[in-house]
Amino acid sequence: MKKILFATVALLVVGAAAPAVGADLGNRNYYKSPAPAYAAPIYNWTGFYIGGHVGGAFSSDNNFSGLSTGNNGNGRFLGGVQVGADWQFHPNFVVGVEGQYSWLSGSVGAVFPGGVYTNDQRGLGSITGRVGYTWGPGLVYVKGGYAYSDNNEKVTVGGVPAAFVITGDHRNGYTVGAGLEYMFAPNWSAKAEYQYYNFGDASFTGGPLAGTGSFTTDDHTIKAGVNYRFNWASPAVARY
Repeated sequence: MKKILFATVALLVVGAAAPAVGADLGNRNYYKSPAPAYAAPIYNWTGFYIGGHVGGAFSSDNNFSGLSTGNNGNGRFLGGVQVGADWQFHPNFVVGVEGQYSWLSGSVGAVFPGGVYTNDQRGLGSITGRVGYTWGPGLVYVKGGYAYSDNNEKVTVGGVPAAFVITGDHRNGYTVGAGLEYMFAPNWSAKAEYQYYNFGDASFTGGPLAGTGSFTTDDHTIKAGVNYRFNWASPAVARY
């Protein structure tokens, strides 16, 4: 009889406690684990690059005081290579340095009363600094610095080469330009660029063209190119 009474009391105690436990469980707040942070790639322009380009070169029509001949003022094909390095010191700003050389087709020149001047301009080189604004894969930039013209000049009279003396250093000059570059794949970027070269004034002081006046050697170029970029930070991520 005592055993039956003890069992009955135990059942009543458990029955009374069950609603309290249920109520306590019902009042608890449950939280889902937070969703994993989204990982967005960072386009890092810091690093070295090497590439190639093609385009066209156009000399000013007023370079000479005589009549144009050869390809002066007309388009010439160019193709070349570039190598450089960039440093992204801010999420939106990039600075860099670049060396570039372009081979040229054709020549420039002019007909003067005493003969014909021709410059078989073989190439254009430059060493420039550049500053750009970036938004992820895109970069707009301006550039400027030293320029070099690989000249091969001659004067002819009636088709026969003649000796001449020229003043002014129109092999060394300056260049300025602007462009747009875009990362279209890991380690690869494409660019479009305008670049102006100026090599100063020169004049003939000896030979058949002496006293014909001075002229300016300059070139306008448009280029499209591709770069292979080292140290592109594809493994890096940004957490939001």
